[in-house]
Amino acid sequence: MKKELQYFKIEGAWGGSQEWFSDRMMRLGGCAAVTACDSCIFFDLYKGTDLYPFDRQKITKTEYMQFGMKMKPYLRPRWSGIDILDIYMEGYGQFLADQGCRDIQMEPLSGEEPVEMAEKAVIGQIDRGFPVPCLTLRHRNPDYDMFEWHWFLLVGYEKQTDKCMVKIVTYGKYFWVDLKGLWDTGHRRKGGLVLYHEKR
Repeated sequence: MKKELQYFKIEGAWGGSQEWFSDRMMRLGGCAAVTACDSCIFFDLYKGTDLYPFDRQKITKTEYMQFGMKMKPYLRPRWSGIDILDIYMEGYGQFLADQGCRDIQMEPLSGEEPVEMAEKAVIGQIDRGFPVPCLTLRHRNPDYDMFEWHWFLLVGYEKQTDKCMVKIVTYGKYFWVDLKGLWDTGHRRKGGLVLYHEKR
């Protein structure tokens, strides 16, 4: 069983990238803001919101970076990183409220929960048409180095006989990785998932 969300391109890139920014702190630690920006554009395109202030049918890197700088005060990059799910939810929640959007709600799923719970949540969210913000902190497996101390979106899954693969969008690219491998960081302190919901 496999499902991928329809996703948007920005001048050929899969979503945005913190590497585009000239602002030093956004380039170093803007992953949470970029995750929120991509979420906004996704919601506008597929959930009927009005959050991205430019042409969402023809997104340019220049306008995307302007939007990123608008998001920056809400999810301000910091030396410790946005390393707690609540910081993301509070910052992005305030942005949504300031834009008059009350249709999107969020709840956390701690990385301390078993991978079976994470898998069920990811599949449920994708099946309902929502991308899933994911925070990974330190990871003992070097195969996951590029996702360390990083926010990104999960936008697809493939359930195989012995594992569940997830599709990650980050740095303007996409990657398929084993969810169990990603989730099992080998460190006590963990990140987790943010689950979006439409207000009932």
